[in-house]
Amino acid sequence: MPGALPEGLREERKGRLLRHQEDISTQRLERKIGRRIKVLVDEIDEDGAIGRSEGDAPDVDGLVYISDGHDLEIGEFAEVDVIDCDVHDLYAQLSATVAVS
Repeated sequence: MPGALPEGLREERKGRLLRHQEDISTQRLERKIGRRIKVLVDEIDEDGAIGRSEGDAPDVDGLVYISDGHDLEIGEFAEVDVIDCDVHDLYAQLSATVAVS
């Protein structure tokens, strides 16, 4: 396309933008560490349960990995305590109150 920026410059700007967005995402998720949240269980695997918090869409938003969620059931809501995060996902353990109606 006439007047388009060189490929290298476009890629450099894209990388800068993505790094900035990762910083924003990490900061937002770090604020949830130490908090109790409600999670909908989507999957159970050998590492525990995998779910999503309220307001998170499947296949779009990050996940919540529940290390001690082996006994939960798919479709069940659970209260979890967030213990860690990465750029996109939260890591949690079951709260004292497990199931939520």
